[in-house]
Amino acid sequence: MDLEQFKDWVLKYFGINLFAYKSNQLHRRILSLMSRIGISSIDDYVKLLKNDYAQRQKFLDFITINVTEFFRNPELFKELEREIGIYVKEKNQNLKVWSAACSIGAEPYSLAIIFDNLKNANRPSIIATDIDTTILERAKKGEYTLSEMKNVEKKYIDRYFKLAGDKYLIDTSIKSMVTFEKHDLILQNYEKNFDLIVCRNVVIYFNQDIKEKIYEKFSNSLKKDGLLFVGATESIYNYRDYGFEKASTFIYRKL
Repeated sequence: MDLEQFKDWVLKYFGINLFAYKSNQLHRRILSLMSRIGISSIDDYVKLLKNDYAQRQKFLDFITINVTEFFRNPELFKELEREIGIYVKEKNQNLKVWSAACSIGAEPYSLAIIFDNLKNANRPSIIATDIDTTILERAKKGEYTLSEMKNVEKKYIDRYFKLAGDKYLIDTSIKSMVTFEKHDLILQNYEKNFDLIVCRNVVIYFNQDIKEKIYEKFSNSLKKDGLLFVGATESIYNYRDYGFEKASTFIYRKL
């Protein structure tokens, strides 16, 4: 079995479409992971993944790239907070928010904190999704390390977190604003009528065709004037093709 056949096996066995990822980058990641555990044959690796739950979970965690933190790129979150504030004043309604590829939950909880601090803002419905069920279970717990908290302002730590040992536990008032669900950005349909979609530092790993399909589906899922917030390395240069205008450097508004 070669790497292309391995990707076909992963799609059938796990339901994860590795063909959507940039090939060279993905292949390096897979071979690096195999090297770490002393395996050089793809066939031997497949046997291991079939029979060893722990290694199977390591593979899924490694492939789905769970790197995140609260308020990642704080200056961009400040811009988002400003745009949300304007949107809330104009719309004055219950908002529907989607944190796509949410990983351990730091991102949707960051959004919940922003909304909780906006005057005259109703509590939004925040849907947070990821393809990795194990990481979603961790997100639901709302427990975080100091490194994941490095961008959280002290006033927010004091108000929304409790220190228990070496973990920061997020307040139930914030947890209750977020609903976690499993979702595959590549293979599944998207819900509609979102006011805000946040998807950061994810599509950079996908090939161009998949990127274009995802941006098109995001656009179709947003209400008129709804906002799309992307990662600090993910500028959408042809944003007009998807019916967007620029609201800020990495924030796009649906026309």
